[in-house]
Order: sequence, then C-alpha cells, then structure tokens
Amino acid sequence: MGDSSASYIHMVQHLIEKCILFNMTKEQCMEALSKHAKINPIITSTVWKELEKENKEFFESYSRMKEEKVSENETRERILKMVSASSTDSHH
Repeated sequence: MGDSSASYIHMVQHLIEKCILFNMTKEQCMEALSKHAKINPIITSTVWKELEKENKEFFESYSRMKEEKVSENETRERILKMVSASSTDSHH
C-alpha cells in the first residue's frame, strides 16, 4: 500500500504543478483535478498545503503574483466598461 499511495501523491503533485503553470489558484486546481482526473479535492488541497510548506518562498511570490494579476484584470475591466459606456453614449 505504501508504495502505491506514494506514487499517487506524486502524481497529484505533478498535476498541481501543471495547474500552477496555468496560473491557477488552489481552488481552481482542486476543481480541475476533481473534474478531469477524478481526484478528491481534499487530497489536492492536502498535497497543495504540503507543497506550500516545502516551498514557502515560491508560494508567497506565486500568491502575490496572482493578487497583482487580479487587480490588473479588475482595472482593465473597469477601463473597458468606461470606454464602452462612453462609446455607447456618444452614439446616441
């Protein structure tokens, strides 16, 4: 049992690393692995937390980068809404 569970955890870790390459959050990764690889979200969450412990600096900068991206996207959306609102106003 020990060997097969270790290889299963290693596989989950590998899939989490792929999620990170796609800039996914922990929640998005849990959802994706549950849907596409039939992995229980609790397992994904547990392995993710262990990876965070082992790679503290990486995950701190990763979460900072994700937060910056979110605020960039929110700013971009606000600008697009203002631009589209002003363009529809000028057409009337």
